[in-house]
Amino acid sequence: MDHVDRRATHDHELWESVAAAARNRVGQRQGRMIAEHGLSGDVQYHWSMDDGTIVWSRGGRDFLHGRITVIGSVDHVQRTWLWSWANDSLPSAALGDIADVRRHGEEHAFPLLVWPSVRADPTPVAQARIVAADVLAAEGLWFEPGDELDLHFAIHELRPA
Repeated sequence: MDHVDRRATHDHELWESVAAAARNRVGQRQGRMIAEHGLSGDVQYHWSMDDGTIVWSRGGRDFLHGRITVIGSVDHVQRTWLWSWANDSLPSAALGDIADVRRHGEEHAFPLLVWPSVRADPTPVAQARIVAADVLAAEGLWFEPGDELDLHFAIHELRPA
């Protein structure tokens, strides 16, 4: 199946249970990532889509490096969520294995993971990013807020600087 048809039968209860289980797993990994790597307080960071990296620093000194996968973005003007796999403007280094998330949606008939863009309501956006992080076995999530566009990243391969 190349895509999930918008008219296809969707098992909403199954989707909700999958999203809840993913939230538990990703939440635990997120908590560990923040606690074990000191990612709270006066932390600065810099990410690059060109090479798919993120670096955290404190007091001007780098202390942690990682790899990012752009999961998707929320356009505040259009009020839409756009999956990174559907965004032709992103460099391949920033996409990581995001195509696995779409394949997972196709295999399990989860339309939210397959439709390129959806209305950016809080629940589907949260479910999309959490299930994506779970499918990608990410160490955690990162969020870059913007005036017109928010970016959502999965974090992988954390290592001391």
